[in-house]
Amino acid sequence: MSLSTARSFLSEAGYGEQELDANSALMELDKGLRSGKLGEQCEAVVLFPKLFQKYPFPILINSAFLKLADIFRLGNNFLRLCVLKVTQQSEKHLEKILNVDEFVKRVFSVIHSNDPVARAITLRMLGSLATIIPERKNAHHSVHQSLDSHDNVEVEAAIFASACFSAQSKDFAAGICNKISEMIQGLDTPVDLKLKLIPMLQHMHHNASLASSSRELLQQLVTSYPSTPMVIVTLHTFTQLAASSLIDIPKQLQLLLQYLKDDPRKAVKRLAIQDLKLLAKKAPHLWNRENTQTLCECALSSPYNSLKLGMLSVLSTLSGTIAIKQYFNPGTGGASAPPRLTDLVKLVQECCYHSNLAVAAHGVTVLANIAISCPEKDMMQLEQDTVMGVESLLVLCSQDDSPRAQATLKTALTSLVQLLKSRPHLSQSAVEFLLCQLHLARDPSRVLMCHALAAIATQLPVLGEGMLGDLVDLYRVASHSSTDKQQELLVSLATVVFVASQSSLSAEVKTVIKQQLENVANGWTVYCIARQASRMGCHEFSSELYQSLRTRVASEHFYFWLNSLKEFSQAEQCLNGLEDGDYSAAMTAIAEALRSYQKGIASLTAASTPLSPLSYQCDFVKLRIDTLQALSQLICTCNSLKTSPPPAIATTIALTSGNELQRCGRIAMQMRVSMDEFRSLAARYADLYQSSFDADSATLRNVELQQQSCLLVSHVIEALILDPHSASFQDYGTLGSVQTESEYERRMMSVFNHVLEEVEGLSRKHPPVSYLHTGCLCDAVIALLKVPLSFQRYFFQKLQSTSIKLALSPSPRTPTEPIPVQNNQQLTLKVEGVVQHGSTPGLFRKIQSVCLNVSSTLQSKTGGPEYKIPLDSNTNEIEQRVEPHNDYFSTQFLLNFSILGSHTVNVEASVVDESGIEWKTGPKTTVSVKSLEDPYAQQLRHNQQQQQQAQQARPETAPAPQRSSVYARFQ
Repeated sequence: MSLSTARSFLSEAGYGEQELDANSALMELDKGLRSGKLGEQCEAVVLFPKLFQKYPFPILINSAFLKLADIFRLGNNFLRLCVLKVTQQSEKHLEKILNVDEFVKRVFSVIHSNDPVARAITLRMLGSLATIIPERKNAHHSVHQSLDSHDNVEVEAAIFASACFSAQSKDFAAGICNKISEMIQGLDTPVDLKLKLIPMLQHMHHNASLASSSRELLQQLVTSYPSTPMVIVTLHTFTQLAASSLIDIPKQLQLLLQYLKDDPRKAVKRLAIQDLKLLAKKAPHLWNRENTQTLCECALSSPYNSLKLGMLSVLSTLSGTIAIKQYFNPGTGGASAPPRLTDLVKLVQECCYHSNLAVAAHGVTVLANIAISCPEKDMMQLEQDTVMGVESLLVLCSQDDSPRAQATLKTALTSLVQLLKSRPHLSQSAVEFLLCQLHLARDPSRVLMCHALAAIATQLPVLGEGMLGDLVDLYRVASHSSTDKQQELLVSLATVVFVASQSSLSAEVKTVIKQQLENVANGWTVYCIARQASRMGCHEFSSELYQSLRTRVASEHFYFWLNSLKEFSQAEQCLNGLEDGDYSAAMTAIAEALRSYQKGIASLTAASTPLSPLSYQCDFVKLRIDTLQALSQLICTCNSLKTSPPPAIATTIALTSGNELQRCGRIAMQMRVSMDEFRSLAARYADLYQSSFDADSATLRNVELQQQSCLLVSHVIEALILDPHSASFQDYGTLGSVQTESEYERRMMSVFNHVLEEVEGLSRKHPPVSYLHTGCLCDAVIALLKVPLSFQRYFFQKLQSTSIKLALSPSPRTPTEPIPVQNNQQLTLKVEGVVQHGSTPGLFRKIQSVCLNVSSTLQSKTGGPEYKIPLDSNTNEIEQRVEPHNDYFSTQFLLNFSILGSHTVNVEASVVDESGIEWKTGPKTTVSVKSLEDPYAQQLRHNQQQQQQAQQARPETAPAPQRSSVYARFQ
């Protein structure tokens, strides 16, 4: 094989392609390293980052870095530079190098070269390795010495290495600080070198004295060197040092505001604004009223739009934090001025109508945040000012297709939606204005306005009906071409229509949408609209769209996927026509729905592939099927009160047995089984929730609602029939006060509250069990089924992808071969793992730690001596939490296998997010262990057995009568 082969299998393997193991990949790259051609050597070196990404475990990374160290030691400067770049690209894998001493020894040998370029590359290499060798004294000494070199390339490399080591090592920072100070203050140091030395001081934050001395030096430099480059570099280093040490942030704010106010140079002002924004994000709580007031005064007096934009950007960042409340409500100061009379409000009111769109967008954002976070008596005028500012921006930007105008429009609409969420009384006029502008705006602006309308209609469903007419009229003339923006507009408009119609589309609306889709829409647009229809509960319409798409795809997996979606939509459509009190029709509808669901789950299974197993979708649908079956069985159980009422002697039996449930007859036992089934379903929904680490919040809330519906039914069964005296409704009293985020959640919460009220009223008036009780149960089932199920985003689309890959050592040579261990020794099981992410890591939640659970079970017991072994040593059940660093974690377990035989060791991983919630993400790995008897004990046992056999075979020397007399005493 050649390097081209290595390159091919280091790239992503497609479905069905054979992947080679890590050793084969490393061997191919090693051949390239040992090649006599420089080009092949360089090509092999630059392929190592892909190798690390594909096989990110220490045993391979250690071997690979040792080979790279040999190339660094023996190669030319170009190869060394390639190795340096690979090392810097693979920074997260450096901690996995096992033989750090050997690796550093090979690299460090080049520092004694006569070539200053080779020494410079070595210094940069050592700096890049500072995370794993922060206290290596020989490296510290070499960096110190190289700062005195006469070669500029080597000095610059030494400065880079000094910065890296200062960030990692407290001792190095303390030792190098005086040297850096002397060089900066020395007259023989060139200015350009000083500009490179000054940023090193930002790392001198390891203790208070070091930070204080560095701050004094920077203060002297700002005063002594007033040139623009020196002031810019010094001020930025000042800010970085203050942000790291935290205690000097108020002083730094005053210094930056002073330069912003008094220094006439635009470059310095621009740097001050940039650093102020950094501190606004880092510590907004440290901004007092005077700081914000000074910034407002500077913005009001500045004649430059670019500077005003920067200052408004800082204010925009502050306006969403506690700093805005501190501005309007000073703590121990004097009386606060009315909000409308402050300089901040005057500034943003002036900027809302600025000719620069970006300035106007920031003005609207700040004004909206003020109106939201500072509710005062005279805030009504501020609310109106905000709405007018947004409307003026909408009119201005809706006719402009430029990216700048679209970014401004998006910012303005986001501020409007946030304002309407806290001030609902402004929504009606805002919606009317948006609908009016929709007819006049250009397509990119229409898409953004549709998103805003959908968000407003979700927050206030009462406004949806008023939108529908204008939206349908707009849909008729929405698209005349098949451009990307036109397609996106069709999807956005359809989404608003679905939200506004609240899952009940009229025939006219369906006809209008279908006509437009037939005229200009492509297949992907139709699929997106169908997906949104499924999400909003418009299942009849989505079923028709999926039906039309099935034959327009190029893969059988896609065909089966679309076919399963069509069946699911048809199943949910069967439940839409349910009516209260018609229990036989409900049974028929559930049977029809289950028939479609069974067809759909078969297609869904056929649509899954090894790369896309569709595990969440399959689990969710199976749970839905089981829930429908349980609800159907509950209706049958309720009907059994009519077909099989309690016998005449039921009361006598109840009095005799002391069990009041015997009064109800056989329905009591059936209800208990049904209650247990719903509790089991709720537990399975909880397991599905815990396994969906990558799901968005709306999907998780949907799963939670399904779980709550099962718990509700089980609680209603208990409260009405099984145990009406001890049933409590206090735990469910807060359901009505929960803030809902979607129409589906709102309707489900309404059903929950209605059912609980009915059950509470009935359980107090009538003893169980009567037709009123069974009717109430059936009505609750129908009420739950009448809410159209929402298929949320995670069912269709996975925006975040997180997986864990485990490696166990010792590992067997073959998967079926067990690991041998002696029964008097403990097995050290090392568990290593790598966290693998998709394109958007941490979008919804991040991994705080990984929980590893190791357990062992005895599979088969082999012959051997029977020992009395303590019970706790028979099994292993250990749990550890480890925090991954650079997406890698490692820990060890001591396992005891004192019982001879075959054991199975299970290692299961789960993750804990930043909120402390544990998620059962897996994976689960199993290894076999064979417990063998200790050879020394085995030899002793064999010797004892041989001695016993020899004694039994030896002829008897004692007289027989004497032996019989001994036994005679016991007769």
